[in-house]
Amino acid sequence: MIEDNIRVLRQAARIGSGDNPRVDKTWCIIAGNAELVDDIAYRAIASNYKVKILFREHVILKDGKLDKKFDFIMLYGDTLAFNDFKSLTDKSGGAFIQISRGLLAEEPNLMVLVAPDDVIRNTVSVIDKSKVNFAILRESQTTGFIDIDISNEVKLPNFIKSALKPFYNANEVVLSTILISVEKDGDVGKVQSIATSNRIFVIDFRDIVTED
Repeated sequence: MIEDNIRVLRQAARIGSGDNPRVDKTWCIIAGNAELVDDIAYRAIASNYKVKILFREHVILKDGKLDKKFDFIMLYGDTLAFNDFKSLTDKSGGAFIQISRGLLAEEPNLMVLVAPDDVIRNTVSVIDKSKVNFAILRESQTTGFIDIDISNEVKLPNFIKSALKPFYNANEVVLSTILISVEKDGDVGKVQSIATSNRIFVIDFRDIVTED
């Protein structure tokens, strides 16, 4: 914790020095429950343009008779502002991944995958068996478990569904967010196809355009 604070202060000193201070900007993806992402979105809007919301998604995955629900948001902005966002995410049990411009320049074909942890692990195995050269650069898992509801397709009275919900939520579905680098341009489509066929949300950084 002390080392983190020292690092932040050094970074602030670098940015704040000189007549024309340069503000480092990065991207971040935060995943978790709707409450956390609502709070993050509010803070981004209230940041006085330091942080821009690129997009937000509310995801419902059908798994038999169950609906697995989670939210995630992608942000772009002032690197220092994201320190507070990460602290809030950690306290709320969310997943947080940050991507710097330097990493974007150094690593080929960056992609972010977001899904329940078991689905992510199975998909990574399938990608590996497909002879795709890739690396996992960053990963983050939720410690606050994602929400599970009985599907609306199940014809039960609402009071029974409400009574059963705690038993389903006891399964503790963990959400994973991973950042991968795919070595060959031609393999990006293969990774995208494998991931989407497994109902994984994919962010391809080649599609991310940000104007400063």
